[in-house]
Amino acid sequence: ETMNENLAKYETEAVNLMRSSQLGILSTHSREFEGYPFGSFTTYASARSRMIYFYFSDLGQHTKNLNHDSKSCFTIFKINNRGDLQNSARLTLMGDLKIVDKDLEDCAEQFHLSLPESKKYSNMHDFNFYQFNIKQIRWIGGFGQIAWLEPKNWRDFSPEWRPRENNIIEHINKDHKDSIQSTLHGIHKIKDKNAEMVKLTIDGYYINCEKGLRFVPFGSICKTADEYKSALVEQAKNFRQFKL
Repeated sequence: ETMNENLAKYETEAVNLMRSSQLGILSTHSREFEGYPFGSFTTYASARSRMIYFYFSDLGQHTKNLNHDSKSCFTIFKINNRGDLQNSARLTLMGDLKIVDKDLEDCAEQFHLSLPESKKYSNMHDFNFYQFNIKQIRWIGGFGQIAWLEPKNWRDFSPEWRPRENNIIEHINKDHKDSIQSTLHGIHKIKDKNAEMVKLTIDGYYINCEKGLRFVPFGSICKTADEYKSALVEQAKNFRQFKL
């Protein structure tokens, strides 16, 4: 395999880990103990782009730290339950954290879709949404599978299909639900006749099923409605044999 093929493979794996997880370790610069990093165990939700949202209390130590210095590092990992723990996949994202001040309602909706239990915090006045603008990406898939990934695909942007997002979801759930359920069965080994598409991203979409949210990846980035349609049609063909 060439270096470019390796990087493309690593990026796919990194994106799938980021989209499929909801937990990580956030490292901020300690305000109280200058010069030292401070790690916090925290939940997150991924946006339509590969930007990440957090929901923090003003009282949190990490919130005080990031308001002092926005430079942060976020580590997401998947524990290898078989064999060597050191050989587990992990993704380290470096970037800047800032409070969400535009499209706040949309941000809240995206976050609560991913983490419904977070809604209970919205009654508390000291919680705010933060976005993590990613600058550098370090992927370790296991021994020898290590690379700095290209940052350009990880920048925040609004995909062309965003205004049609709800229409796409409604159309798929109304007319092509069987394809979605076949794909869920094929990728995640889950059979659920009530499973529905609930959230779109440039890398694939989320299905809500009896086991909770599951991410279904595409093979490429979909920025336009036509690209999205093509990816869904391709997927329907590939997973037809898993029809319930």
